[in-house]
Amino acid sequence: MYRSVPSARKLAAHLKRGGLIAYPTESCYGLGCDPNNRNAVHRILKLKQRPQRKGLILIASKFQQVARYLKSLTLAEQAKLQSGGAQAVTYLMPVKESAPRWLRGDHDTLAIRFTAHPFAKGLCRSADSALVSTSANRSGCRPAKTYAECQRLFGKKVWVLRGRVGKRKQPSTIRAWSDGRILRK
Repeated sequence: MYRSVPSARKLAAHLKRGGLIAYPTESCYGLGCDPNNRNAVHRILKLKQRPQRKGLILIASKFQQVARYLKSLTLAEQAKLQSGGAQAVTYLMPVKESAPRWLRGDHDTLAIRFTAHPFAKGLCRSADSALVSTSANRSGCRPAKTYAECQRLFGKKVWVLRGRVGKRKQPSTIRAWSDGRILRK
């Protein structure tokens, strides 16, 4: 349990140790962790009762936080990817073969969103890393919208950070990068 926003140093240390966080995003609270920490990702999947094969979303505040996972992009493509955050668009991006299965599941793509939510963006900056971002709920259940709901759902297993959820009523739109096809609206 964590009532206020931790310092950047404390947050980064918590995430590096495999800690989990719940934090406000554009439409609900999200569950997050260091995407490079396989054990932390598996703990999130277990809490959510979500199969790994589905893959997860990463949020970021700058391109360098996700570049290690993605196939090369031109500067124009990087700008397009980053501008999607203002509209809460998650893109399914082609990945390098080295991109971890625990993030991409059974896919050859990885879901990436540049968050425009000030709190979530600040977390990525503080951690100097992309973060796993999946709705704070059990699979198939309604996502938590408040600090108190997250506390009830996850107790001491997750640092729940206080903040305001954005005004979006629906989760992010998911688009295929390759052809722009909308997979979730």
